Amino acid sequence: MDETLAKHYLEDSIENFRGYKKLAERAFEQVSDEEFFRALDEESNSIAVIIKHMAGNMLSRWTDFLTTDGEKPDRNRDMEFVITPATTRAEMMQRWETGWRAVFDAIESLQPEDLMKTVLIRGKEHTALKAINRQTTHYAYHIGQIVFLAKHFKSSEWKSLSIPRNKSAEFNAYLSEKGGSTSTEKRFDEPLDFVQETEMKDRK
Repeated sequence: MDETLAKHYLEDSIENFRGYKKLAERAFEQVSDEEFFRALDEESNSIAVIIKHMAGNMLSRWTDFLTTDGEKPDRNRDMEFVITPATTRAEMMQRWETGWRAVFDAIESLQPEDLMKTVLIRGKEHTALKAINRQTTHYAYHIGQIVFLAKHFKSSEWKSLSIPRNKSAEFNAYLSEKGGSTSTEKRFDEPLDFVQETEMKDRK
């Protein structure tokens, strides 16, 4: 693989992960402790459960990323979907940070030439690049669930994390005036900045 392309891919992957992490945390900020642990029904996962599962996956997949199978023998995936009554929000947030630390420590240590190396996930061969893509889509899937749950719980009190309804043209004009960022991570910041600036203008 071309070294420049590989370097760009790694940088973009890190920005993607940081952006999705920030997006989820902005949803966390809007929910109460009760909502944090609430599931919509018996077959659904709460925000807390999704965090526990993601953190377990992160520690398993990214620890010794290039040298050991991404499904570690000491991982108990089924227990990632169990929350005991004694579990606290602070404990879940600590797991969240620990999991993401494993992600960033692994990716930030990779070199362009590592992307085509073979890594295993449940005994199946992946290039490191394919394994990164697999985790990017997995985490985006679950963070979408987190945002959905938070928005559902807050209803009319929800502070939009994306372009507000019926505001697309205004947002595009805002980007044209401000100059949109090319950073993958910052693309999640721009709608929030737009909402905040709009609210400030409306108060004047």
